[in-house]
Amino acid sequence: MNTVVSDVSSGLARVKDEIAAACRDAGREPSSVTLIAVSKTFGEEAIEQAIAAGQKIFGENRVQESKGKWPAIRQRHPDLALHLIGPLQSNKAKEALALFDAIHSVDRPSICEALAKEIQKEGKQPLLFVQVNTGAEPQKAGVLPEQADAFVKECRGAYGFDIAGLMCIPPFDEAPAPHFALTAKIAERNGLKLLSMGMSADFTTAIAFGATHVRVGSAIFGGRA
Repeated sequence: MNTVVSDVSSGLARVKDEIAAACRDAGREPSSVTLIAVSKTFGEEAIEQAIAAGQKIFGENRVQESKGKWPAIRQRHPDLALHLIGPLQSNKAKEALALFDAIHSVDRPSICEALAKEIQKEGKQPLLFVQVNTGAEPQKAGVLPEQADAFVKECRGAYGFDIAGLMCIPPFDEAPAPHFALTAKIAERNGLKLLSMGMSADFTTAIAFGATHVRVGSAIFGGRA
């Protein structure tokens, strides 16, 4: 796990300035964009620096890693929110529900079944995003764009989920704008208000296409080992 970090508060300030500038360019209020500081592979020292600089919302990729570091941090800072932005396995649904306030990677019936069972049992309602695999990449999680409408409908009908929005991760070697535009279009026709789009390299572009949640890690915490 990375523990040596640059000045996290400076990175955070820079990202917030860039978000504000991108919002101005898009004719939006900066408050319409939620910054998720992606702390995967970074330890408590880096996270505490971000908290001290005013950051309240964090993102992690793995349930297992989060289990090891977040319960202690949240005990010290009960006002934080934690988002799962990586793929979820159905056998981790119970742990995910206990740890996370939002799950960005709902993408198949087995996940829905596991989450629905735990939500009913625990009475806890996380913010749920459907992940769309806009590039149809076989190695990547997410429902295919042409199946997204039917899947959102199934989430709402069969599982009773109040789906909040969509999430996408454009292919690494393609321009992100068409992928953001496609995700926004699917969200609009399904009446979904939230768009989890954009990471360190492309969050300003994502804001131009309506992102409400940007997932920024290395631009805040520095490079990962």
